[in-house]
Amino acid sequence: MTRTTRLWIALVLNLVLIVALVIAGVGAHSIGVLAAGADYLADAAAIGVSLIAIRLANQPPTAARPRSYPRATTWAAMVNAGWLLVLSVLVVAVAFRRLLVGAHEVHGLPVLVVSGVAAVVMLVAALILGGDEDDDDEGGNLNMRAVLLDTAADSVAAGAVAVVGAIILVTSGTYWLDPAVALLVSAVIAFHAMRLVRTILVELTAAKPTRT
Repeated sequence: MTRTTRLWIALVLNLVLIVALVIAGVGAHSIGVLAAGADYLADAAAIGVSLIAIRLANQPPTAARPRSYPRATTWAAMVNAGWLLVLSVLVVAVAFRRLLVGAHEVHGLPVLVVSGVAAVVMLVAALILGGDEDDDDEGGNLNMRAVLLDTAADSVAAGAVAVVGAIILVTSGTYWLDPAVALLVSAVIAFHAMRLVRTILVELTAAKPTRT
């Protein structure tokens, strides 16, 4: 299965989950679920950038660009990691505000169900994205790594939100756990995104041109 096919599958899965998470998040008053929906929206945009970058990288050379666009996929990886960092900061800000002013009532059952389904779907998407049968160019691998990181993080985040939904359902309270888990997951995602940015910067500043 080619990179492009795997990315299209991940894009469709993200778009379907965005609708479900937004509806469930609004209905359940859950910042954790809404944060996941916003994350999937950013991921869908990132996958779109990746698809465009792969198309550019595969363009035949021209007189004006004899090497075509050799670093298109690497720049796409940077855009993806950057969006993930920005989103993490926004979620952290909202979660802090919820913790400081007091968390609203959260309905545990819809949070548990929709987040559990999202975790499984994103795990499947990560497994689909995980094997690369295309050529071994570093820029393309970084691009796929960025998307795979987003997808794997989505699965973990959704699983954490599902656990919180189960706790809220059982205890009929502890609503502060909803913004708390959103804060924790965002911090972890931001840490890994920063590591990925460092790897991409090394690739972009390398003396040897990137092959596509």
